[in-house]
Amino acid sequence: MSNCDNFPFCSSIVLGVNIEEYRDYCLFKPGVTEGLPFDDNTLVFKVMGKIFALANMDPFQSVNLKCDPELALKLREQFTAVIPGYHMNKKHWNTVEINGDAAENLIEQWIDNSYILVVKGLTKNLKTELSLL
Repeated sequence: MSNCDNFPFCSSIVLGVNIEEYRDYCLFKPGVTEGLPFDDNTLVFKVMGKIFALANMDPFQSVNLKCDPELALKLREQFTAVIPGYHMNKKHWNTVEINGDAAENLIEQWIDNSYILVVKGLTKNLKTELSLL
C-alpha cells in the first residue's frame, strides 16, 4: 500500500498502542510539528503546516488519517476498525481504532501514507523547503 522508496523515515520506528509511541512515530518524519489547535485533548500533527494525523490523547483510542478516497472505501470495507473520519471530510479521511482489527504495522503504513499524501499536495516551495530539512 505504501510507496516509501523516496521516504527513508517509513517504518523506521515501531508504533505502539500508546499516545507517546504514536507521537514519536509521527514526529520522526521531516517537517512535522505538533499542536493542540482545537482543544487541550486533540493532538494534531502537521507536515509543513498541513494536517496529516490527529488523535485524542485521553483516551487514546483512535487516529484520524488522510487517505486516498478509493483506498479509504476499501479499507472501511476490509476492517471494522476503519470508519469515515470523525469530524473530518469523510471522502479523504479515515478514523482508525488503535486496538481494532488492523495490525500495528498497517496503522504505521497508513500514517506513512497520510504523510506522503499531504507532502504530495504541498506547493513547490514547501516541497523544496521540506527537502532541505
